[in-house]
Amino acid sequence: MEEVTVSSWRELDDAVGEAGRGAGAGHSHSTLVFRGLARSTYTHMSGLARLRGDYAAVESHLIRNFRKYAHRQAPGPTVWDWLALGQHHGLPTRLLDWTFSPLVALHFATASWPEDDGVLLSIDCAGAHELLPPSLSELLAEEGALVFTTEMLARVAADLPSFDGLTGDRPFLAFFEPPSLDERVINQSSVLSLLSDPAFQLEEWLAEHPGLARAWVIPAKVKAEVRQRLDQANITERVLLPGLDGLADWLRRYYSPGSIEDGGGDGGSMAGQEERHRQDGRMAG
Repeated sequence: MEEVTVSSWRELDDAVGEAGRGAGAGHSHSTLVFRGLARSTYTHMSGLARLRGDYAAVESHLIRNFRKYAHRQAPGPTVWDWLALGQHHGLPTRLLDWTFSPLVALHFATASWPEDDGVLLSIDCAGAHELLPPSLSELLAEEGALVFTTEMLARVAADLPSFDGLTGDRPFLAFFEPPSLDERVINQSSVLSLLSDPAFQLEEWLAEHPGLARAWVIPAKVKAEVRQRLDQANITERVLLPGLDGLADWLRRYYSPGSIEDGGGDGGSMAGQEERHRQDGRMAG
């Protein structure tokens, strides 16, 4: 995977813009999706994998019981709607959170851990989808869509075993938009990724497809400048995490002595997936 260390906001902004123009060739908009990490040492391990042990074996139990006990919720009729809802509320799933907006991802890369380098990761989802099984790629082409909806996924695979059964020699990566569960999903331009093997992690997929991903390392000394630009653009907790929790997080960071330079704020997580005391700048998942 191509990885570049940037030295300023301007260099980062230009690099991301140039990458988007290249990835959007043949499309009216960029085909990149983004994910931010506040620490370059973090991995893109799914919440399900962080359970350790034989975590793949408990996936179906987690989903079944989540649907059973959350029956008053009605995210949509498909299992993909329920998976998105579970991910949104902290259920360990194989999903990872992404966004169409590099600025949103940069928020989670810069709002915490000021002493550590952050990372902005991008994947060309159009390129990733060229590797899909025919039934999925043909559906995207038929709809003229860049990413799936939950309804589109359900047309090909009614459940996770059916989805996993589409795998050929190697697991594939698909991106879909979650239903608009609340303002957080909408304001963050949320996208979810889904691998066809719960025991296969994103790092492994990236190693096998290096030409489809880019990463920009944001040194600790550059975080303050990026953070200032994001605050000026109103890319803050108050907007991305609507509600009193997001407001409190924004005020805590904004009024901490020295702000980002002295470690104010904890950055949150993209979907609010981790417990509040562990909200450490990872986009959840």
